[in-house]
Amino acid sequence: MNDPMDYPGIKSWVEEWGGGVDYLDYVKGHGDLGIMVAFSRIFWPRFVEVEGCVLWDRAYEESNFKSWRESLSGNIRKIEATLNQLRVWQIVDSDDVEEDWRAQEFFAACVAKTWSAALSAEFPHRGFDVRIIGSEDGPIVTFSSRAT
Repeated sequence: MNDPMDYPGIKSWVEEWGGGVDYLDYVKGHGDLGIMVAFSRIFWPRFVEVEGCVLWDRAYEESNFKSWRESLSGNIRKIEATLNQLRVWQIVDSDDVEEDWRAQEFFAACVAKTWSAALSAEFPHRGFDVRIIGSEDGPIVTFSSRAT
Protein backbone atom coordinates (compact mmCIF):
# COMPACT_ATOMS: atom_id res chain seq x y z
CA MET A 1 0.00 0.00 0.00
CA ASN A 2 1.39 3.39 -0.99
CA ASP A 3 -1.70 5.54 -0.63
CA PRO A 4 -4.24 5.80 2.20
CA MET A 5 -6.96 5.84 -0.46
CA ASP A 6 -6.09 2.18 -1.15
CA TYR A 7 -7.10 1.07 2.36
CA PRO A 8 -10.48 -0.72 2.11
CA GLY A 9 -12.08 1.18 5.01
CA ILE A 10 -11.27 4.55 3.47
CA LYS A 11 -12.00 3.40 -0.06
CA SER A 12 -15.49 2.13 0.84
CA TRP A 13 -16.25 5.30 2.81
CA VAL A 14 -15.29 7.42 -0.22
CA GLU A 15 -17.49 5.24 -2.45
CA GLU A 16 -20.44 5.69 -0.06
CA TRP A 17 -20.04 9.42 -0.50
CA GLY A 18 -19.98 8.95 -4.26
CA GLY A 19 -16.41 10.24 -4.55
CA GLY A 20 -15.32 13.83 -4.22
CA VAL A 21 -13.83 13.17 -0.78
CA ASP A 22 -10.48 11.74 0.29
CA TYR A 23 -8.38 10.67 3.27
CA LEU A 24 -8.42 14.19 4.80
CA ASP A 25 -12.20 14.16 4.72
CA TYR A 26 -12.07 10.68 6.27
CA VAL A 27 -9.98 12.02 9.17
CA LYS A 28 -12.38 14.94 9.65
CA GLY A 29 -15.33 12.56 9.74
CA HIS A 30 -13.74 9.97 12.03
CA GLY A 31 -11.21 11.74 14.23
CA ASP A 32 -10.96 14.75 16.44
CA LEU A 33 -8.33 17.29 17.38
CA GLY A 34 -7.12 15.11 20.25
CA ILE A 35 -6.35 12.26 17.85
CA MET A 36 -4.49 14.64 15.55
CA VAL A 37 -2.40 16.03 18.41
CA ALA A 38 -1.60 12.52 19.68
CA PHE A 39 -0.57 11.40 16.18
CA SER A 40 1.64 14.45 15.81
CA ARG A 41 3.71 13.18 18.76
CA ILE A 42 3.91 9.72 17.20
CA PHE A 43 5.18 11.17 13.94
CA TRP A 44 7.41 13.84 15.52
CA PRO A 45 8.43 12.52 18.94
CA ARG A 46 10.42 14.14 21.68
CA PHE A 47 13.73 12.64 22.68
CA VAL A 48 15.80 12.56 25.85
CA GLU A 49 19.52 12.04 26.06
CA VAL A 50 20.65 9.84 28.94
CA GLU A 51 24.23 8.66 29.48
CA GLY A 52 25.03 8.89 25.79
CA CYS A 53 21.79 7.22 24.68
CA VAL A 54 19.12 9.02 22.68
CA LEU A 55 15.72 7.71 23.69
CA TRP A 56 12.15 8.32 22.64
CA ASP A 57 10.79 10.22 25.65
CA ARG A 58 7.92 7.76 25.96
CA ALA A 59 10.39 4.86 26.20
CA TYR A 60 12.48 6.35 29.00
CA GLU A 61 11.89 5.33 32.59
CA GLU A 62 14.91 5.57 34.87
CA SER A 63 14.85 2.17 36.58
CA ASN A 64 14.05 0.35 33.33
CA PHE A 65 16.87 2.21 31.58
CA LYS A 66 19.34 1.28 34.34
CA SER A 67 18.27 -2.35 34.17
CA TRP A 68 18.79 -2.53 30.39
CA ARG A 69 22.08 -0.59 30.61
CA GLU A 70 23.38 -3.19 33.06
CA SER A 71 21.93 -6.15 31.14
CA LEU A 72 23.42 -4.89 27.84
CA SER A 73 26.81 -3.96 29.37
CA GLY A 74 26.33 -0.26 28.58
CA ASN A 75 26.19 -0.84 24.80
CA ILE A 76 24.50 2.37 23.65
CA ARG A 77 23.26 1.03 20.30
CA LYS A 78 21.72 -2.08 21.89
CA ILE A 79 20.10 -0.09 24.70
CA GLU A 80 18.60 2.36 22.21
CA ALA A 81 17.36 -0.38 19.87
CA THR A 82 15.78 -2.23 22.80
CA LEU A 83 13.99 0.75 24.31
CA ASN A 84 13.12 2.81 21.22
CA GLN A 85 10.37 0.61 19.82
CA LEU A 86 6.96 1.44 18.44
CA ARG A 87 4.99 -1.76 17.99
CA VAL A 88 2.30 -0.76 15.50
CA TRP A 89 -0.18 -3.45 16.54
CA GLN A 90 -0.18 -2.10 20.11
CA ILE A 91 -1.57 1.29 19.14
CA VAL A 92 -4.31 0.28 16.71
CA ASP A 93 -6.63 -2.69 16.36
CA SER A 94 -6.49 -4.51 13.07
CA ASP A 95 -7.61 -7.79 11.60
CA ASP A 96 -5.38 -10.61 10.46
CA VAL A 97 -5.98 -9.85 6.79
CA GLU A 98 -3.60 -8.82 4.01
CA GLU A 99 -5.03 -5.28 3.72
CA ASP A 100 -4.41 -4.59 7.41
CA TRP A 101 -0.89 -6.05 7.26
CA ARG A 102 -0.11 -3.74 4.32
CA ALA A 103 -1.66 -0.79 6.15
CA GLN A 104 0.49 -1.48 9.23
CA GLU A 105 3.59 -1.64 7.04
CA PHE A 106 2.61 1.64 5.34
CA PHE A 107 2.11 3.32 8.72
CA ALA A 108 5.44 1.95 10.01
CA ALA A 109 7.25 3.24 6.92
CA CYS A 110 5.76 6.71 7.43
CA VAL A 111 6.76 6.71 11.12
CA ALA A 112 10.30 5.59 10.25
CA LYS A 113 10.67 8.44 7.76
CA THR A 114 9.44 11.08 10.18
CA TRP A 115 11.50 9.69 13.07
CA SER A 116 14.57 9.88 10.86
CA ALA A 117 13.80 13.51 10.04
CA ALA A 118 13.06 14.37 13.69
CA LEU A 119 16.32 12.78 14.86
CA SER A 120 18.30 14.61 12.16
CA ALA A 121 16.67 17.91 13.12
CA GLU A 122 17.35 17.52 16.83
CA PHE A 123 20.78 15.87 16.57
CA PRO A 124 22.28 17.20 13.31
CA HIS A 125 25.81 16.03 14.13
CA ARG A 126 24.85 12.50 15.11
CA GLY A 127 23.79 9.65 12.82
CA PHE A 128 20.96 7.21 13.49
CA ASP A 129 19.72 3.98 11.98
CA VAL A 130 15.94 4.05 11.86
CA ARG A 131 14.53 0.74 10.76
CA ILE A 132 11.45 -1.43 10.62
CA ILE A 133 11.66 -4.90 12.07
CA GLY A 134 9.12 -7.47 11.01
CA SER A 135 7.57 -9.69 13.66
CA GLU A 136 4.78 -12.24 13.70
CA ASP A 137 2.56 -9.58 15.30
CA GLY A 138 3.42 -6.81 12.84
CA PRO A 139 6.05 -4.17 12.20
CA ILE A 140 8.18 -2.56 14.89
CA VAL A 141 9.79 0.83 14.26
CA THR A 142 13.03 1.34 16.15
CA PHE A 143 16.16 3.47 16.06
CA SER A 144 19.66 3.49 17.46
CA SER A 145 22.80 5.55 17.05
CA ARG A 146 24.86 4.78 13.96
CA ALA A 147 28.13 3.00 14.60
CA THR A 148 31.05 5.38 14.32
